[in-house]
Amino acid sequence: MQVAGGGRPASGVVHGPETIVTAARVIGRGDGLQVRLPDDSVVEADLAGWDPSSGIAVLRTRTGLSLQAPSVAETEPRTGGFVLAIARSWSNAVTASTGTVAVIGGPLRTGRRRQLARVIRITAPMHEGFAGGGVFGADGSLAGIATASVIRGFGVVIPASIAWASAAQILTSGTPRRGFIGVAVQSVELPVRQRPDGRERALLVIGITESSPAESAGVQVGDILLDFDGKAMASPDDLLDLLSTHRPGDSPRARLLRGGAVLEVPLTIGERR
Repeated sequence: MQVAGGGRPASGVVHGPETIVTAARVIGRGDGLQVRLPDDSVVEADLAGWDPSSGIAVLRTRTGLSLQAPSVAETEPRTGGFVLAIARSWSNAVTASTGTVAVIGGPLRTGRRRQLARVIRITAPMHEGFAGGGVFGADGSLAGIATASVIRGFGVVIPASIAWASAAQILTSGTPRRGFIGVAVQSVELPVRQRPDGRERALLVIGITESSPAESAGVQVGDILLDFDGKAMASPDDLLDLLSTHRPGDSPRARLLRGGAVLEVPLTIGERR
């Protein structure tokens, strides 16, 4: 369906009886939002929230929608798979574009200390009106939300699993919850004799927040964080970027260097408040 309020009309996908998922880039300041239904009737809407990492926004309509949300794909499409992008034109006519999945990759940096864990890039040509519209697989299920952004000639699509997870958190808390472990770190050069896997830099723990996941897991000041969730840590931004892809309750493992010995510590991600 069509979403208006941030300039030129764009598209949105029904999420629930009173909720629409769209791309945050199309909503402007978030006031004066309207949703134009297939029968050309218009309903007012309010911004429930948006996720700066995924670029997903959720609108809550002021009247109920007698429309059914699409089924979300249980698995993401494969490279080479058929996709159909559906949107609304400026006149509210249905617009469609077909293509294939060109690349499934990620993470994609979406801002400082923010990134999208996975992205789908498709060959289907899309104009600005496709932003926020649905991209469907060959089985008719929702594969993702179009952004109308392009990387190296391929349209960027937010996977439906990420979009729906972001929407659920927005509707629960207004903004997605962000994970944290409660450590202050700085980049250090490792001694030549203490370079696991030949790496030169890691993160020195210089502070631990009281009652934090790190304290509960037994992390100590002076530990050197080598890996987190299997990813090498060389700068504080590496840790912040990785935490932006995790949610509270996730339990990745941290690999530490302590007194010359390497040990693994399970960490349950907490919620930044």
